[in-house]
Parts: sequence; C-alpha cells; structure tokens
Amino acid sequence: MTILNLGWIRAQFPALRQEMNGQPIAFLDGPGGTQVPQRVVDAIAHHLITSNANLHGAFSTSANTEILVEQARASVADFLGCDHDEVVFGANMTTLTFAISRSIGRELQAGDEIVVTSLDHDANVSPWMALAEERGVVIRTVKLHKEDCTLDMVDLAHQITERTKLVAIGYASNAVGTINNVAQAVRLAHAVGALVFVDAVHYAPHGLMNVRSLDCDFLVCSAYKFFGPHVGILYGKREHLTHFRPYKPRPAPNESPFCWETGTQNFEGLAGLVASINYLTELGQQTAPAVTNRRNALMTAMVSIQEYERSLSEYMIPHLLNIPGVTLYGISDPARFTWRTPTVGIRMMGYTPLELAKALGDRGIFTWNGNFYALNLTQQLGLESSGGLLRIGCTHYNTISEIQWMLQVLHELAVHPVAA
Repeated sequence: MTILNLGWIRAQFPALRQEMNGQPIAFLDGPGGTQVPQRVVDAIAHHLITSNANLHGAFSTSANTEILVEQARASVADFLGCDHDEVVFGANMTTLTFAISRSIGRELQAGDEIVVTSLDHDANVSPWMALAEERGVVIRTVKLHKEDCTLDMVDLAHQITERTKLVAIGYASNAVGTINNVAQAVRLAHAVGALVFVDAVHYAPHGLMNVRSLDCDFLVCSAYKFFGPHVGILYGKREHLTHFRPYKPRPAPNESPFCWETGTQNFEGLAGLVASINYLTELGQQTAPAVTNRRNALMTAMVSIQEYERSLSEYMIPHLLNIPGVTLYGISDPARFTWRTPTVGIRMMGYTPLELAKALGDRGIFTWNGNFYALNLTQQLGLESSGGLLRIGCTHYNTISEIQWMLQVLHELAVHPVAA
C-alpha cells in the first residue's frame, strides 16, 4: 500500500488546527463538504484582489479572468479525463442537473422512460421526476438490497427497456458509501440507445475518475466535496453539449461549453477550484516524484487516497459493529470494501441520529444526521420518520486516532445512555 505523508497533508488544511475543549476537532463531516487547503483560501483572495473583473473587457483584470476560466477548464479536464471543451461550470450540481434535464426534456415524448435509483441523492431524482409532470415521461426506480444498501443490478437490467431514454445513477451513495457498478449501468443503457447521467459528487474525493473509459454521457460533481469552494462541474460528451439546446439569454454565447454557463460565473470559486486540483496534483507528485504530467499525478494521488481510505474503513467498520446497539447500513464485509467509500450510516439503540450528532459534536467530533437528501433510501429503510441516519464520513486527511476518539465516545454513549 502507498504510504501517504499525513503530516504534510494535515499541515495543508488550516481548519484541522482548531481545537474544542483542548482537543483537536475531528472533522468526520466530509460528505457534507470537505475542509480546504490554505492554497485554496489564498487563490480565492488573490483573484479578488488582483483580477476581480468579468469576462470580455478591454483591460488586464478582465483578461486575467478569461485566462483563469480556461485554466480551470483544463484542470478539471485532467481531473476527469476529458477534453477542456467538455467541461461546464455552474452554481452547484443541483442547478446544473436541473438545467441539463430541462434541455434533454425538450426532446422527450409522453411514454418515454427514465430510470432512477433508490440510492441517489434527490438532486439526481427530482429533476427527472419533474419531466414526468411536464412531459409525461415514465419514471422507473431501481430496487435496493436493504441488507447491504447496494443496488439490485438484476432489477436495473429489468427496468431498462426499449423505451428508456436516460439512466440517472450515482457513482457512490452520499448516505451509506456504496460505490455503484456504473460501468455496467452504462453498458446496459447504451445497449438500448439511452443516455447515462452520473452523479459523482460523493465519489469525487475518494477515487479516480475517467469519464472516457467509463463512457458515461454526462457526469456532475462539486468542488466543495474535493477540497475546493462551492463550484458545480458538469462533464458532457461534446456531441451532447453541441446537440442539446440550453436555456439561456439571447446575447449569451451560442458556442459550447459557454452557452451552458448561464449568468456570471463564480470566478473566485474557479480560482479556488484550480488550487484544490493543484493540491491533489502535488500530493500525487509527493507519492511518485518522477511523475510530472498533471493527469498522471492526479491518478497517483487518487489511487493513494483510495488505498489509505480503505484502511480507515477496515479499522472503523468492525469497531462500529462491536459497539452495543449499533446498526450499520451498508457494506460491512471487508472483502467488499473496494465497493464502498469510508462513509458510513448508522443507528444506535436509544438515540435518534440528531441526539448522537449533538453528543458527538459537544465532544468535538463533527458528523451529520438526517437523510442527506437520499430520500428514497431512508424511506425504503424505514428510517425517514425517525430521523434518518448518523453519517460518519472520512477523507484522506482523517486519522486512525480521530476514528478511535469517535469510537470511544460512541461506546460511552452506548454503555452509559443516561450520561448522554
């Protein structure tokens, strides 16, 4: 296994130096948004100080912004494994998905079918459901294996028919960490001529993405989940970005990808996005100093992150299962951890998820509670009405000692419930 330099990694993130009650804060809230390296903060400030101007002006700060946008496009292209003109920026994944869904919907007819899943964040469900109301599209939902919170791939094959026009699937579950077999979904969808729209927001900080080899038609992610600011990112195959018609003001550019970027973009956010990808590039170069190509360095970084995070899962999950009263939702067999991220959803007897999150938060351990917009999942698990799940999410800047601290507090809460 590749050894990450955790000392160097943690030194990059100023937020990790914060303490609560004399104890370093354990940021196990990554699935809701990661902390950022200092260079991201610096890049945002530098842009606002030196180049705070809109595009297409006849002066230097505007020219600097134009250069920045192209740098951001090139950086994301290397991150995803695509060409720079296949990258679209927006406010967030949800906004971009609604925009693309409306444009795709222009060409759909009543009776056409769209397949969604029981694991997805609702931002990859509701935009397609809206087309059912507006265009008479039929929505088909892929079932869930409740025992391990994985998709029923046999049912996926059953739900895809000759009338299927699009399959919307998450790369990984933001609630329970399951990594879906997206490649198989792409093959099944393309066999009937359907498009595939992939929500990679949760997966992006945890594993290598290559949209070329995956062969998906669209993929969305968000920079604030991989150590950057709030910027939404859409990859679309060039043929689709030039074929579908965006909703936009008349004076806006007609050429792709610019025609998809409605309104003034978050340029300071793009500066931070470039810095976050530069951080991952340097991480890869630290692991493999001979690597100079950015795409190769990013590949090295993400593989190293995936290996390290698997070791966190291998420690955390068995220990969680040994705590009295804890139920873990998701893959718990270490032999299958290649199919999960280090994000776990649990319940503990005697506590609501909110009570657990508050008790942990009071001790300086930050986690999330609720449904995380994975509404289909919490409803099917029968957990929605009682508060959903407690979500514990690790990233590569987390440590075994932080996990041990979290486990210790949960064990105390389980054994001494009155003290909670």
